[in-house]
Amino acid sequence: MDDDSETQSDLSAFDAGSDDGSADTDLTDADPTDVREMDRSERVELGVELLAHLETDDLSLSEAVDRIETVTTNPSLTREILDTAELRGVIDRDGGRIQTRRGGTFVRFESQVVRREGEFTCRRCGAGISTGHFVRFDAGELGPFGSSCIEKVLGRS
Repeated sequence: MDDDSETQSDLSAFDAGSDDGSADTDLTDADPTDVREMDRSERVELGVELLAHLETDDLSLSEAVDRIETVTTNPSLTREILDTAELRGVIDRDGGRIQTRRGGTFVRFESQVVRREGEFTCRRCGAGISTGHFVRFDAGELGPFGSSCIEKVLGRS
């Protein structure tokens, strides 16, 4: 049940800014899929992949939802991401806690995080940023994030 209201609520929290091609890392994919253009199943895959790459073993449900909200703000889709991650063995849920079950799947900043200069709005906190950090997963690209928010989203801080 992917409707326009879900897409609108996700789009209202995200301003991609302009991409003038001024990325400071070379990209092999010219146009990675933008989270705003993903359908429901693609967002589920991206959310599950994000949870699989968290660099923390244990976090609260609210901390997990904070990270998933970088993919979607739709509550039913958030639940679907958590359920799918649990079914695939990516996470275990115990009450209000989430335990990650995949070791060694952390994000490699040198190869998976792309920095672009431009005018962006951080996908996590909504702040205006001039350097956007984008995480490249197999399921798609997630961002932009500011330098401190990228670390929080991935569980590095």
